[in-house]
Amino acid sequence: MSLINTEVKPFAATAYHNGKFVPVTSEDLRGKWSVVFFYPADFTFVCPTELGDLADNYAEFQKLGVEVYGVSTDTHFTHKAWHDTSETIKKIQYPLIGDPTGVLTRNFEVMIEEEGLALRGTFLINPEGQIKLCEIHDNGIGRDAKELLRKVQAAQYVASHPGEVCPAKWTPGAATLAPSLDLVGKI
Repeated sequence: MSLINTEVKPFAATAYHNGKFVPVTSEDLRGKWSVVFFYPADFTFVCPTELGDLADNYAEFQKLGVEVYGVSTDTHFTHKAWHDTSETIKKIQYPLIGDPTGVLTRNFEVMIEEEGLALRGTFLINPEGQIKLCEIHDNGIGRDAKELLRKVQAAQYVASHPGEVCPAKWTPGAATLAPSLDLVGKI
């Protein structure tokens, strides 16, 4: 069964955010758009490139009213240690959630059980708490924050324009489609 259009399952965790340890729950994802961005582990190789890319584009997500949450099965203490030792991770202004029990990672179905690590999973959650985008990558494949931004913009557009859909490579201001019998076989 797909996670698309399902509600985020309840969770409670601790994040490292702006120099503090803070609680984060499933309720924090309600009322705004959220990106939950799973990665395998702190102190690795592809992960800091992705988290740094998100940090570099964080202001753009914020302009869209989107909060970003990085999640790994490390503890919030490990997130702090990584932040304190890595120039790339020091740039991060979004919460880094620790999930050492794997509850959150399993809720989003990205746990690699035999390793206790998460796959590279990206989830976009609407203000009602429903998952609208789900992408899961092999851990050797890094993600691109600008492409994620485009997908967030498309999801927000579709949510605010019932009856319209965004075609491939859609960007804000580009033409959308209104599915109808008249379009069948003409695209």
